[in-house]
Amino acid sequence: MAAEALAAEAVAARLERQEEDIRWLWAEVQRLRDEQLNAPDRCQAEGPCLTREVAQLRAENRDLRHRLYRLRLCLAEELSHQAKLESAARAAAQGEAGRAGRGAQRPSSQNREKDIRKKKKEREPDREVKNQPDFIKERLKLFETLKKDHQLLFAIYEQKGNTGKVITVRVADGETVEGEVWKTTPYQVAADISRDLAESTVIARVNGEPWDLDRPLEGDSTLELLTFDDEDAQAAYWRSSAHVLGEAMERYYGGHLCNGPPIENGFYYDMFLEDRAVSSTELSALEDICKAIIKERQPFERLEVSKDVLLEMFQYNKFKCRILNEKVNTPTATVYRCGPLVDLCEGPHVRHTGKIKAIKIFKNCSTYWEGSPEMETLQRVYGISFPDNKMMETWEKSQDEAKNRDHRKIGKDQELFFFHDLSPGSCFFLPRGAFIYNTLVDFIREEYHHRNFTEVLSPNVYSSKLWEASGHWQHHRENMFTFDVEKDTFALKPMNCPGHCLMFAHRPRSWREMPIRFADFGVLHRKELSGTLSGLTRVRRFQQDDAHIFCTVEQIEEEIKGCLQFVQSVYSTFGFSFQLHLSTRPENFLGEIELWDEAETQLQNSLIEFGKPWKMNPGDGAFYGPKIDIKIKDALGRYHQCATIQLDFQLPIRCNLTYVSKEGDDRKRPVIIHRAILGSVERMIAILSESYGGKWPFWLSPRQVMVIPVEPTCEKYALQVCSAFSEEGFMADVDLDHSCTLNKKIRTAQLAQYNFILVVGEKEKTNNAVNVRTRDNKIHGEISLTSAIDKLKNLKKSRTLNAEDEF
Repeated sequence: MAAEALAAEAVAARLERQEEDIRWLWAEVQRLRDEQLNAPDRCQAEGPCLTREVAQLRAENRDLRHRLYRLRLCLAEELSHQAKLESAARAAAQGEAGRAGRGAQRPSSQNREKDIRKKKKEREPDREVKNQPDFIKERLKLFETLKKDHQLLFAIYEQKGNTGKVITVRVADGETVEGEVWKTTPYQVAADISRDLAESTVIARVNGEPWDLDRPLEGDSTLELLTFDDEDAQAAYWRSSAHVLGEAMERYYGGHLCNGPPIENGFYYDMFLEDRAVSSTELSALEDICKAIIKERQPFERLEVSKDVLLEMFQYNKFKCRILNEKVNTPTATVYRCGPLVDLCEGPHVRHTGKIKAIKIFKNCSTYWEGSPEMETLQRVYGISFPDNKMMETWEKSQDEAKNRDHRKIGKDQELFFFHDLSPGSCFFLPRGAFIYNTLVDFIREEYHHRNFTEVLSPNVYSSKLWEASGHWQHHRENMFTFDVEKDTFALKPMNCPGHCLMFAHRPRSWREMPIRFADFGVLHRKELSGTLSGLTRVRRFQQDDAHIFCTVEQIEEEIKGCLQFVQSVYSTFGFSFQLHLSTRPENFLGEIELWDEAETQLQNSLIEFGKPWKMNPGDGAFYGPKIDIKIKDALGRYHQCATIQLDFQLPIRCNLTYVSKEGDDRKRPVIIHRAILGSVERMIAILSESYGGKWPFWLSPRQVMVIPVEPTCEKYALQVCSAFSEEGFMADVDLDHSCTLNKKIRTAQLAQYNFILVVGEKEKTNNAVNVRTRDNKIHGEISLTSAIDKLKNLKKSRTLNAEDEF
């Protein structure tokens, strides 16, 4: 055993020396390459020779690392075996002493206790796989080995005097404290301020970067302590919860974990199971395992590891290897451990699993790797967690409310729309649903008239040549419905912009025409996967309030300001508040930096002048231009992205769009602004129906007026009243059912969400009047028929949200 320990130390020392050699050699390679670039006529042999030497040393280094790993495994197993033997010997000695001192009665009592425990265990359902996969143990052993390597390197680093340096930590409130580099952690700083603060903090933000609370600071830092109400903290909390779920799934199923990210509300984990699927009846068992893991307060441990070693660690899991090979572009990546789970993850995480106070595993489904039906089928399990039970209770109540407000349920109950297997993903709007649809479109049309947009009609089918020119064929072909006609390939349009570019380019354009604002309600088709279709929120056939503004660079600021005012006008009419996010130049941007900088400055100026709060999303813009993302908040507190305002510098180039500038340059490129307010009309109807809970505001309601006669002698007058309202464009009905009492008819109309119930009897018939009450049973009393029509016309025109109260 001593020899193995000495061998391990020797290999480790050699490994460290070789790593220093590799770093020196690589620096030389870089230097020589630079010299070759500056002196092309020099001999080219030196660089490649040194690169081969580096490769040989790295190969030997990998072998040494592998030998070191195996030696340490043998050493750990030997120590473990010796400890077990010593433990068994001590237990035997204690047993002999106990039997001598307590006589013969005790063992029978112990046997009875063992029998009780055994029977109890037999009665409990299976919570985990009988035989844990070997990869869990091997993965954990390698993690522990790597952890010891890191500790050894840190000890060497400390001996060289590279730690202990005093650093300055500036806390968000302006307070400044001192710490030690590579030793002081955000948690220690928080605990020195307040123990309650430290315990309520989820993660930190160090110099703008999300950071684990127990991760040492690496230099002078600006420190923010984030609680659960922060977006980054919520993401970290749910990321940690996903790891807990992943550990539970490995224990229960023994399959291969894939992705487990935080999402907008909670988290999920995907697992590959070769011979079975996850059943909804197993979710309670998974939740029980999660709760047991939480009780264990397993710490989250972070390691940064080379990509080669990670490929060895996850060699059993082809999905993790794909992520490493296809998504990781750096020489190292981070893994986190909690309990037996070691998982690829950027982090950060909570300090330990005990920080998760309430967890719910509530849904499962099947999906595909990266959403492609050509790839493997995966099992996805969803969960949610919170730092206290009250938040979980609130969430559960909101879920119950959301079920009652589900637009699919409302659509069925109110006879608005339905779907059919003979046209999947394409909605059938019934008369009342079509009324809502057309009312929304008419609303936007009216706004177009006020804001100088010109409505156009464009074809539904285009040759693939157009899509190739615009770039959509390369990126969206698999999401397009295509077909062949006379040896040419055509496609149903999934968006309007290429067609609008053809409209712009069909004749020469002048700066005097700019800006040109084309609006289009054309039908769009996208080939969504059948498994992703979901009511009106994910469909194959839809319409958008789509518009494209062709303008000069100098006009961007004013046009964006107009778009933001358009958004404000429409969303305030619906009663929505919204968030604004400016997404700027990404790494893979196309075009000139100067043009991007000018466009981003104009967008910022427009947002500042607009006067509403907004946030910056650095690097999150599209490759073709910066954009403003707009998220609306509904009555349930959920956020939805519907509106979009995007600048596009590339499509005018790809479609060769030009105009004659004021200076006479006939090759000047316009800028395109892609703009939608409702987004998909179908999706907006889903959001509105759930936000209103089926209680539509009067102007949008598919059931605006119900006329109820008091007795049969008043039925003719009731029909006349209903006809008068219908002729004025109202959705009016009359109830002539003789089997129901007057009170029941009124109640039925109120439950059906008719905004106004007009009761007519002999008195109203004589006075040519109606007796008005609302769906909330507010009684306005008798009013002349003419006045009632005029009032309701004004309320409808104003698009008020509270017509019943304002009547």
